[in-house]
Parts: sequence; structure tokens; C-alpha cells
Amino acid sequence: MSDEWQECMDHCVEVAKEAGKMIREALQKDISIMEKSSPVDLVTETDRKVEQLIISSIKEKYPTHSVIGEESVAAGASSVLTDDPTWIIDPIDGTTNFVHRFPFVCVSIGFTVKKEVEFGIVYSCVEDKMYTARKGKGAFCNGVPIKVSGQEDIKQSLVLTEMMFNKNPERFKTMLANVKSILTIPVHGIRSPGSAAINMCLVACGSADAYYHMGIYCWDMAGGAAIIREAGGVIVDISGGPFDLMSRRLIVASTKAIADRIAKEITQFDVGRDDAKVQ
Repeated sequence: MSDEWQECMDHCVEVAKEAGKMIREALQKDISIMEKSSPVDLVTETDRKVEQLIISSIKEKYPTHSVIGEESVAAGASSVLTDDPTWIIDPIDGTTNFVHRFPFVCVSIGFTVKKEVEFGIVYSCVEDKMYTARKGKGAFCNGVPIKVSGQEDIKQSLVLTEMMFNKNPERFKTMLANVKSILTIPVHGIRSPGSAAINMCLVACGSADAYYHMGIYCWDMAGGAAIIREAGGVIVDISGGPFDLMSRRLIVASTKAIADRIAKEITQFDVGRDDAKVQ
């Protein structure tokens, strides 16, 4: 099946370029903003148009494949991962960035076979950076090989996470306490670029040494998971155990030593699972 999956990946890159062009054009116009689950959970008409573009292209070429898309799930579609070849799509990862025209905005697509990520692409379309990776074939940015920093010392590390309001006061308190715990190790600093997929790619190319998050979704992680692994990085559950694509939580790091230290510092809270439809 290797040639077939390569053909799928090539198609994925082309449709991501087309989607990125649509996003860049939309940034030049007025952006219509809507709320989903909360005042900080945003969606735009462009999110929906881009997802429709990607899914239509995939279904036309690969009608028997399954699809999990962020906006489709928000509209009531299933997010259960099966053994079928499955495309997992985030049409705009970094919607809040998009709304504010903050430049870290990307299209993220992961492709799974038998529940394992076969390849992933993340197209940071404002920067025009196309990150790609396929199992056993390495990771690339615009065709140039990338690799993690290899940093072993947490105290010499730059760590990424995302911070936003949470209406659950205990979760909000825990999130802030976790940031304090990481900062006071101490690390060189914490950054929040605003896109999970781009965060993973920044670790993959050595610009940061780790990224942790609880409360994201499979479409935020699928594309980046392939890229971080093929760049030589580590991806685990927030507990330090095996990574689960449907768990809504992860630690990505340049080395196992850093991943283990972050897992030790983090206090967990329940975020549910994608396949249980618990939000």
C-alpha cells in the first residue's frame, strides 16, 4: 500500500496549498466571527468553507475513506476513529489567531490507517511553511529535512503551551498553577503561539524544546504527531504514558528526559475523550 499512501499524501499537500490560499485571501477581507461552546471558542465562515473544500476534494478522489473534521464534528458528525483509512482535518488551526490576523495560522491534516498515523501535513499558510512527514520517511519543512533540538536539560529549554480562559474555576486554577510549576523549574521561558499544530512543528524543527496541552482535539494533534515523530521527537500522554490520539492531551518534547520532567510537574484534570464525544 506504500505507493497508494504516498499518492494520498501528495494529494493532501496540494489540497492544503489550495486551502491556504483561501485562508490568505480571507485575511484581506472582513472576518465574520461566531462563537461555539464559549466566548473564546470561535469559528468563522472561512473555517467551514476550507473544511468543505478539503473534504470535497478527498471524497471525490477517495470515496471509501473516512473523514473526521473539526467543523463536521461541531455540527454533529461522529469523531470515532476506526481501522479504516481516515483523514483527520483541522481547516484552520489557530482560529483566534486568524480572527486577530496573528500570523500563526495553519491547515492541519493527519491520515491514519488501522488507527495509526501514516502521514501528516501542517501548512502554516501565512508563513508559507509546509511541514510534511510520512512514517519511516523523515520530516520536512518546504522539502528541507528537520529534526528536534535534542535538548536533554529542562532548565535549558523553551516550552510551549496554550493559555486561555476556562469557565471551570478549578480547571482554570490548575492550568495557571501548571504554568507556574514549569516556569519555576526554571525553564528559559514559556511561549503560546496559539496553534497546537504549529507548536508541534516548532518542537519538530528545534525552535522549541517541548509543548504540553490538555483539552485539545484529535484534529489539532494528528498532523503534528507524524511530524514530531519523524523529526526524532517524543510524543506521550500528559501522564507520561503512551500517546493516545483521541485522549485530548499530550506532551511533545525533543527528548524523553524533558517529556518525563514535564509529566512529573503537571497536575492533570479531566478533559474527556474525542471518541466519547465528551467536550
